[in-house]
Amino acid sequence: MRLLFDEAHSEAWTIRPELAAAMQPAHPADSSYALAARAARELRFEVHANVAEPLDERTLAGVDVLVLAHPSDPKWERTTGVGSPRLRRAELDAIEAFVTSGGGLIVLGETEQEKYGNNVNELLARFGLHLENETVQDYEHCAGAPSWIVAALEPGERGRRGDPLARVSAACLYRATTIRTPHGAGQPWGSAGASGARVLARAHPTATAPGAPLITAIEHGRGRVIVLGDSDLFGDDCLGQFDHLELWRQLLCWAAGRERTPTVHALPPRGAWTTLRERTNALALLQAPDGSLASDGDRAQADSHVEAIGSALEALAGEFPHQADYLALAIADLRAWAEQGYGKPDFTRSLAAFRPELRREDGIRHLAFFPMYKQNGPREKCFEALIVRVPWPDWIAELERTRFSNPKFVPVQLVDSTRGYNSDCAVLFPEMVSTAGRPPNNFGAIFCDREAARLRRVAGAAADLLRLNLPADAALLLADPATSEQAYILWDLIHDRAHSHGELPFDPFMIRQRAPYWMYALEELRCDLTAFGQAAQLEAEGFAFARNVCYAILLDRLLRFPITGPRTRNYDGLGGQLLFAHLHHRGELRWEDNELTIDWEHVGEGVAALREQIAELYRIGIDRSKLAHWCAGHDLIAARVPPAAGSRWAAAARQFEEREDPRPYVDLVLDDEFPLSLFYSSLKTKLAAQLGERAPTSRLAA
Repeated sequence: MRLLFDEAHSEAWTIRPELAAAMQPAHPADSSYALAARAARELRFEVHANVAEPLDERTLAGVDVLVLAHPSDPKWERTTGVGSPRLRRAELDAIEAFVTSGGGLIVLGETEQEKYGNNVNELLARFGLHLENETVQDYEHCAGAPSWIVAALEPGERGRRGDPLARVSAACLYRATTIRTPHGAGQPWGSAGASGARVLARAHPTATAPGAPLITAIEHGRGRVIVLGDSDLFGDDCLGQFDHLELWRQLLCWAAGRERTPTVHALPPRGAWTTLRERTNALALLQAPDGSLASDGDRAQADSHVEAIGSALEALAGEFPHQADYLALAIADLRAWAEQGYGKPDFTRSLAAFRPELRREDGIRHLAFFPMYKQNGPREKCFEALIVRVPWPDWIAELERTRFSNPKFVPVQLVDSTRGYNSDCAVLFPEMVSTAGRPPNNFGAIFCDREAARLRRVAGAAADLLRLNLPADAALLLADPATSEQAYILWDLIHDRAHSHGELPFDPFMIRQRAPYWMYALEELRCDLTAFGQAAQLEAEGFAFARNVCYAILLDRLLRFPITGPRTRNYDGLGGQLLFAHLHHRGELRWEDNELTIDWEHVGEGVAALREQIAELYRIGIDRSKLAHWCAGHDLIAARVPPAAGSRWAAAARQFEEREDPRPYVDLVLDDEFPLSLFYSSLKTKLAAQLGERAPTSRLAA
């Protein structure tokens, strides 16, 4: 996203440190918004200053949020020294059109607004707002001087639109004016025009302007406007005071929070790809579940399809020169399948040569052609063809190189595919491919676009249904595909490597093992809680975007995983149930008055406590027998999520003899060993009705 600070209209603030030093040589921080710009960059905004251009359609093209920070006649303020503080009529029209079409606008006023010679009120009048000519004082609610007023913050909004005051408990305005709002301001957000004005902060009743608005937000057309009666609170001197930094982040994200559509990635030239896709779909219809040809009577058709597919792959090789060796072997494996009588396909050679993890370059495309089943999709091992695009921004590459080494991890976006991926499958793993023996394990491709789309759709609907106190930056995560996709990339980067880090059982991921499904639930949850903790640490170190990983984990785990997929050993769903019950028990999550409230300031403590419980289970587990370890895992979950009536694994009913191989006891596990609570049973029904469809499947549901 792109943030533009206007500095072409004699503003009293600049994001350029060298200009701030020229404006205020004795104390540059009194003219600097450099820290506010840095905070925006930490949220992955591209930040620019408009130094000399008019604010017209060309200048505003591609901008998500525009900031007007106190334009002033130089006789009153040290300013950027460029242009008039007055916006021209064409600029007023362009800014209004920018907001109407979906842009965000932040306007920062000042005390005694009329004297500064700007005409921002002409702009604000188009949104039904007006900066008054006040200097508010409050001797009871102040920070030293009576004109440094501590604001009274209004109750926050709930639902997917997001709350601009979430995570903000205190703010101080330094020599502020007040804001005139439309009649009825304070009512729920409107969908257009000025009717949806909302006062975010007011003067206290003890102030010289009792109850007057100090910070106001409004929706206009598809865009959003925020007006503040003071500009000092986000300056370098004051950004670290009170909760100003958090307020700036939340207001910025709310202003940028219009819903966006995903980027559509162009397909390769029609012809060879169309042939490959259509012929592969046709060949798949002739295959048995194990990938062999279902009927000898279909050999002639299969021969035709194999020949056409081989030719199409040869023609596409020029589009994917980095995959020349793989495509040659894929063609050879396909033709060998035909020559050897169309039995179960063996694509071991081509799978070994398919190495997308070696070319993780932003925007690079890979072509895959394999006989395979689809996780959370068709289980038959039929032929599929797909084109994927790798999103690999520089900051992800740097984190992977320096902090979260994960050489097999490949995030991908689906460009186009055969019909098997018209399903809930969101991964491409080597074990999905039909091979004669154990497949080579070189890569793990996860479709960040599909995962992010499910999060936005389901968590957004659930946030509205449950009236969740969603922070504005979390709401932006649910509105912007790029933000949610990049959050998933970082989440999965950390999650996947966590399977092999820590005090673990011999094989914590339990690939090809037979174990009770709750052990899978604990392992997946452990990795997610580890990712949460490491993302929180990144945020604490100044990488603010990492907070989106924490949001994504909580929203997906709490609102999507438990109610998606079948209730047959759904281990991802169970992990979400455990997390919800654990946080609810501690009070960091509350369900009151038909509203779900998360204590965003302390929920990380609850996550860490559950992560430590699972870590202790693992730590002690290496000294237990396998059966005892499984029982301890059941007990950990049962302490918060009651097992089903009739459970043979519940502590009170458990009657097992110790044996070296306890796998036969797995047959005694109920399909739904830990049923849904009343909360989730109701949510599942209501959310499915709201979405107008069955709840989408979790990527790891069993």
